[in-house]
Amino acid sequence: FVFKLTAAKQQDHFFQAAYLEERDAWVRDIKKAIHCIDGGQRFARKSTRKSIRLPETINLSALYLSMKDPEKGIKELKLEKDKKVYNHCFTGATVIDWLVSSNSIRNRKEGLMLASSLLSEGYLQPAEDTSKAAAEGLSDTPFLDLSDAYYYFPDSGFFCDGNSSDDDVVLKEEFRGMVVKQGCLLKQ
Repeated sequence: FVFKLTAAKQQDHFFQAAYLEERDAWVRDIKKAIHCIDGGQRFARKSTRKSIRLPETINLSALYLSMKDPEKGIKELKLEKDKKVYNHCFTGATVIDWLVSSNSIRNRKEGLMLASSLLSEGYLQPAEDTSKAAAEGLSDTPFLDLSDAYYYFPDSGFFCDGNSSDDDVVLKEEFRGMVVKQGCLLKQ
């Protein structure tokens, strides 16, 4: 699950993700940033709170921790779709149902707004083609309130049995050399 970045000064940097989908998500996001910068645009992460106008009383970090609570949170499951098995994930409808039952929202429409905020801030990740297409703007909302749209928590250990469904092709290369500095990547 390693990928390499070569800087302008011909310095190579190797990064290793925990699983295939995480590696592919990093590669996809880095390519978007490079494309934006190469196009002469200023690269800046948009604030969800400003773009969606979330009330100041909503704390996405605290909500995320509640969602991950082993007793009262969203249960991570093993789900199957199109002959692929998705481990440690849940459906979009499950998220909205949980938000309603926990009194975090008044209705499913508010739930879509809140879940979209969680998704764009990195607290939720799309797991398969339907949810990935929506997150990339190919749907009316970035988050889908559907039982066949799968999502996962970024630190859950999610993995899909089978090949990655991303269109990005990461070329295999033999990596040689010694590790100069080792660390951990966190993406939000």
